[in-house]
Amino acid sequence: MNWFTRGVRNAFRNAIRTTALVVIIGLSIGLALSMLIAYQAVSLKINNVKSSVDNTISIYPAGLRGFAGGGTPLTQNQLKSVSSQPHVTRLDETLSDRLTSSETNLQSSITAGSLGRRFAGNGFAGTGFTRNFNFTPPVTVNGTTDPTNLGSSSATTGGGSFTLMSGSVINGSSDADVAMVGSALATKNNLKVGSTFTAYNTTFTVSGIFSTGNKFGDNQLIMPLATVQRLSGQTGDVTAATAYIDSISNLASVTNKIKQILGSSADVTNSEQQAQTAVSSLQSIQTVSLYSLIGAVIAGAAIVLMSMVMIVRERRREIGIIKAMGSSNLRLFGQFMAEAVTLTLIASVAGIIIGGITSNSITKILVSNSSTSSNVRSGGPGGGFRFARHFGGLAAIRGDITGIHTAVGYGIIGYGLLAAVAIAIIGTAAATYFIAQVRPAEVMRVE
Repeated sequence: MNWFTRGVRNAFRNAIRTTALVVIIGLSIGLALSMLIAYQAVSLKINNVKSSVDNTISIYPAGLRGFAGGGTPLTQNQLKSVSSQPHVTRLDETLSDRLTSSETNLQSSITAGSLGRRFAGNGFAGTGFTRNFNFTPPVTVNGTTDPTNLGSSSATTGGGSFTLMSGSVINGSSDADVAMVGSALATKNNLKVGSTFTAYNTTFTVSGIFSTGNKFGDNQLIMPLATVQRLSGQTGDVTAATAYIDSISNLASVTNKIKQILGSSADVTNSEQQAQTAVSSLQSIQTVSLYSLIGAVIAGAAIVLMSMVMIVRERRREIGIIKAMGSSNLRLFGQFMAEAVTLTLIASVAGIIIGGITSNSITKILVSNSSTSSNVRSGGPGGGFRFARHFGGLAAIRGDITGIHTAVGYGIIGYGLLAAVAIAIIGTAAATYFIAQVRPAEVMRVE
């Protein structure tokens, strides 16, 4: 019987010990694989998010996007210096407003509900806090130079995907009394292409009906920027702007330059910064899963190491006899290596099964806990009455990063088997020292 066959057979000499080792090592390999799968899934998601970053810079009046809203509008004169910067290929501007029932004959398609009534409070009166329970939601108006952009920092609030259902798209650079109407708002007020309505004491003609895919976005009017500025008495004012950069490599430098130009009057962010904010929680998961992976492999190797040291000591007489018969330390080491590899390979089968079953659940728990603790916010309810805020971009990214799904492929199985062999090699390394220390003469004398 050669050393390899003897090593494989020795793995099954003690059924209780073999079972216990297989279970314990299998759990460590299963945990290691779960962490490896989580690490790979999170890494892939981070790369996908970063690859989706576009070359745009979002510019808002300072403080506009807080919970209560606020800030002073930017002016087109301020933004001229932005549009003239090197690498800025285009600058889209937006002025958001809201129309009450006294400013338009349109009726909002949104019912206030308990949240709407709560955020329409009249403030403190004496010692009691009063609410406006007869509150009617306003109609959102967006004057913009880019009417079809529903992005988070450009033309409209509510986000979504612009779909022209009928009519034509307005010219955002004009000063005409025309508007595109959201589908829900048009249905509520029986409007179609060519219909008219009043706003700002002016008669508007419906140029087109559009859909955004969400109820809030479909309750808005899109008009040319100059028209809203003129009729709302906000000449030259802008509540959001988007700068398009010629290359993503220039994104950071142009962002810093715009911050210097606008100073404390504006909040300036780029899509790369938004993506980094969104994936920061995932990067912490990467770190946790990597350290857990290393820890699980070390734990498995330590278990094998202690087991093999114990086995070598138990078989000291047997080792002495085999060495007396002419076997070398290398052959004996190979025998114990074969025994350790056999045990860990059997354990790896159980570990792969455990890792494949638990990886998705473990990853979701890690993502859920990280998302809850970091609580990335894209904005809150309420806000300044005149200013419609532009959310969606960061929220969309965050919604994307929480949808992580793991997959066990042949590569993962291969890694599991390699981990088993690595654990066996590391675990038997110390055993070589004890094997070398056995002297046949001393063993036989004691016996």
